[in-house]
Amino acid sequence: MRRSYTGVPVSRTFSRRTLGPLLAERDPEIAAAIQAEEIRQSEGLELIASENFASDAVMEATGSVMTNKYAEGYPGRRYYGGCIHVDEAERLARNRAKELFGSRFANVQPHSGSQANMVAYQAILEPGDAFLGMALDQGGHLTHGHPLNFSGQFYLPVAYGVRREDERLDLDQLAELAREHRPKMIMVGASAYPRLYPSAEIRQIADEVGAKVVTDIAHVAGLVAGGAIPSPVPHSDIVTTTTHKTLRGPRGGLILWNEKAYGKALNRITFPGIQGGPMMHTIAAKAVCFREALDPSFAEYARQIVANARALAEALMALGFRLVSGGTDNHLVLVDVGARGITGRDAEVAMETAGITANKNTIPFDPEKPMIASGIRLGTAALTTRGMRESEMAEVARLMDAALRSAGDEAGLARIAAEVAELASGFPLYVTPAA
Repeated sequence: MRRSYTGVPVSRTFSRRTLGPLLAERDPEIAAAIQAEEIRQSEGLELIASENFASDAVMEATGSVMTNKYAEGYPGRRYYGGCIHVDEAERLARNRAKELFGSRFANVQPHSGSQANMVAYQAILEPGDAFLGMALDQGGHLTHGHPLNFSGQFYLPVAYGVRREDERLDLDQLAELAREHRPKMIMVGASAYPRLYPSAEIRQIADEVGAKVVTDIAHVAGLVAGGAIPSPVPHSDIVTTTTHKTLRGPRGGLILWNEKAYGKALNRITFPGIQGGPMMHTIAAKAVCFREALDPSFAEYARQIVANARALAEALMALGFRLVSGGTDNHLVLVDVGARGITGRDAEVAMETAGITANKNTIPFDPEKPMIASGIRLGTAALTTRGMRESEMAEVARLMDAALRSAGDEAGLARIAAEVAELASGFPLYVTPAA
């Protein structure tokens, strides 16, 4: 039997998600939507870089009775009674997170990565303070200084980016901006950058100008946890992340730090600063996720994500695609489909019609608007969770190429969708367990 990266047979890890009669009776529309979504996930190829498939254990914890419990405060210091068991769950989550990432302290309560970032900003900056962050159209994230986001509304963002000639981080530009603006904080991380960040060099720049370093590893947390890429934790004052994406847990946030002095501000700003009662069912699921990631098999899984991304990149380049920065060092591949005469928006639609889910994305120095874009962002975490390896990445690249060549041809895209479903069927996501 094919084995998953949690070290147990797939049929025990991902059993078919069946709905009981209660939901179908009380809300048949939602029941139908859930069942249709299961089919979509099972029969298609998920290439959205920020998505993954959580294990049954994570989903069971997320849907557990802990959703009923209010627990404002922290373990041992709650504003409600009856918290003995949720206290234990949160302590387990914190301790496992610290062990997994090699940090001294952790807060597992943020509801999302964006809220974790908001906490970090408030712990370091005052309104109007300057900080450096990667520009969204160069690969950054909304919370790294976009003018419509809190980070761009409450603070003074100074954007750094990539070099035009090779589309890699322009470290010289970052250093020059730091010396010019003397920011209190440098935000490191991205949502569409396929290369590694030079954490040690950025730390040196920050120290030179007296800035703190916050590293957002939301996209690569699983790769860091599995040792597939270097950890930025030793070079950062604060590390923030989501717990889904490459980490393969529930949707949620996490904050890590090593200096005790940050703890009071980070904990106080999380609660009661920007959140009320924590989502204890999600915290329990985070604990499960961290335990799964501590298993030695997760390191193999993380390495395979990176190997699959490189294989996908090589296969796409062999088919004539231009990749931003010429390849990848992590889980993410950014494809310049504009060079093939198609917009990112049209490419996304064509691929989805063929059963391949990805998202349009701007590329550095993109002439198109974000909702049109010249790029497609791909990620290999979800396909790796299904058990696919390098040989399957070549087939995925072929199917993607065929879909883009068939854009607008409904019959042609339907034929490709049948091939996609055939490939997906060999790597079942949800398997009905034996009686």
